[in-house]
Amino acid sequence: MSIHGTPVKKVPIHLQSAQNRILIKGGKIVNDDVISEGDIYIEDGIIKQVGRDLTIPGGTRTIEARGKLIIPGGIDTHTHMQAPFMGSVSVDDFYHGTKAALAGGTTMIMDFVIPLKGESLLEAYDKWRNWADSKVCCDYSLHVVVPNFNPKVRQEMEILTKEKGVNSFKMMMAYKNFLMIRDDEMIQIFDACRELGALGMVHAENEDAIELLANKLLAMGVTGPEGNDQSRPEEVEAEATNRAIVLADTVNCPVYIVHVMSKMAADVIAEKRKQGILCFGEPIAAGLGTDGSHQYNKCWRHAAGHVMRPPLRLDPTTSGYLLDMLASGNLQTTGSDNCTFNADQKAIGKDDFTKIPAGVNGVEDRMSIIWEKGVMTGKLDPCQFVAVTSTNAAKIFNIYPRKGRIAVGSDADVVIWDPNQVRAISAKTHHHACDFNIFEGMSCHGVAHYVISNGRIFVEEGDVKVTQGVGRFVPTPPFSPHVYMKVQEREKVICPKKVEREGYVGSVVDARQLSAAPPLLQHNDSYNQHRASGAQIDDNKSPRAGIRVQNPPGGRSTGLW
Repeated sequence: MSIHGTPVKKVPIHLQSAQNRILIKGGKIVNDDVISEGDIYIEDGIIKQVGRDLTIPGGTRTIEARGKLIIPGGIDTHTHMQAPFMGSVSVDDFYHGTKAALAGGTTMIMDFVIPLKGESLLEAYDKWRNWADSKVCCDYSLHVVVPNFNPKVRQEMEILTKEKGVNSFKMMMAYKNFLMIRDDEMIQIFDACRELGALGMVHAENEDAIELLANKLLAMGVTGPEGNDQSRPEEVEAEATNRAIVLADTVNCPVYIVHVMSKMAADVIAEKRKQGILCFGEPIAAGLGTDGSHQYNKCWRHAAGHVMRPPLRLDPTTSGYLLDMLASGNLQTTGSDNCTFNADQKAIGKDDFTKIPAGVNGVEDRMSIIWEKGVMTGKLDPCQFVAVTSTNAAKIFNIYPRKGRIAVGSDADVVIWDPNQVRAISAKTHHHACDFNIFEGMSCHGVAHYVISNGRIFVEEGDVKVTQGVGRFVPTPPFSPHVYMKVQEREKVICPKKVEREGYVGSVVDARQLSAAPPLLQHNDSYNQHRASGAQIDDNKSPRAGIRVQNPPGGRSTGLW
């Protein structure tokens, strides 16, 4: 039995025997803080030895990695597999989605539980676990969306945190009448997160402003995908990002802004971090690899295929700017927001852009996109690449060094990365279930040559062979030291201070009297008589002599106007 009381699926004996022991020889080992030369010995899904001249038992399979990099398996912090959303269900289920992830070098995904209206957090969590456990090809964990707040929700958050392996709760500032949460409840959820040692996550957009702009655009006849861009300007993302961080900081809760899509939102996070506020930012593969101009394409299907929220930005320099923010440490992790829909699903919004199911691909191409746009341009070095694709996520979500590290005792989630190989991205060759790829035709350096997850080889020289259901749920414990050591110390510093003083001893106004209407002001009789007659109060005074103003205030004007 597992720690969650569900049966553990037995791995087929042929997989246990064939991939029980693996030796990786000759590559450069890249962690987030160091590059070293050495070999790696894997046994029973765990890294057992790292170094040179290792003592290796018989029956070990050897993989030659000379000229390649050996990196920790990627961690995609943001996916939506088989998610019911906007009248449809995303076509990448937990099998196809995790197969695509492994093909690109990602060995763990973090998906989102989204409760339906009236569904409890625990019911939704159990549903997601049932969907995922029988299908996942790689490891996964879960964030939980909180669409409202009350004492029952607070109790369920505690159960999820203490018993179900969830340490992150997401709030939606978008999708009114479905998932959107208002400020008064959001700050209470942040407060509960801090008490439970969890991370507050936010989709940051000002939905009230978006709704107004969208209605105006529709009234003007703008019904196509370009309306998605025009109704959601950078300002509404930046304003909501600022507001979410301020609310979280008010109760000393660390906050994680998902899918940072604009320069302005990234600037807000950078400024708040400079002020010492505990906030984290996650750009995604789409925002790092392409731009919003595609929403204006003459082909409706092509344009709709790029619709997501917040939208891809028109400014083509946004990608480089967000990568610079990753390089400087102002943004920390990368996800994909993989939420894929086919053409007939996107067509739900053929006459109204607000009804186009929002979502794009990215879980397979994320690592290659970041290598091409980040490392090949000199913005990131290989250690930074590892940090933003794996290690930082493992630290923030408290699964480090089990994940995100090539070290003795870590899970054997290992990628042999060919930094020089080039591949062309296409919907014809990708491993997604969807019929469209937003990176179509892009050539990327950086290819996952071998992918090992939990000690099993799933990609061998680019050939993808996966097994459904062998992935595991990975609990994310509360109170991540990477995050909460700072929170706990700040609690001591910002503790409220009471001033001891003598009590007030004077008179106190009766508040009940203040609630009555104030009496009319009483004027003297002379004033009242003049009001009644219509006369002016100074009628009996002699008129003043006329005064001719030679120079009006500001001086005379002598020029022609």
